[in-house]
Amino acid sequence: MPVTGWKLDRKQRAALLQRLPPVWPDVIADHITLKSDVPAEEPLPSATEAEIVGSVDDDYGLQAMVVAIGGTTVRPDGGTYHITWSLDHNRGREAVESNDVIATLGWQPLPEPIPIRIEPARFG
Repeated sequence: MPVTGWKLDRKQRAALLQRLPPVWPDVIADHITLKSDVPAEEPLPSATEAEIVGSVDDDYGLQAMVVAIGGTTVRPDGGTYHITWSLDHNRGREAVESNDVIATLGWQPLPEPIPIRIEPARFG
């Protein structure tokens, strides 16, 4: 399933993982989805900067960071821009569950936004 979005800047990722420690054993902290099931000719997004503005941990094996891109956390499809930060595969958790967790539980704002560099990408 082709996806467009952004990859987390690899040079910044390690510092972010130190600053925002993963709660669950399987660390993801890899990408932000813009659109799923896109045709190969779908243009990549243009943004290269974002901010981590919040987080959620459902206490059942999934942690995500909420991201603002272009001043909004709301994706065009109505979902929430996020980075699945960590999860527990042994509890049957998958990254695809992050948006549902955010929609169900909401998210907690960080004390202050954390600027991040993001790289337009096609993946999946």
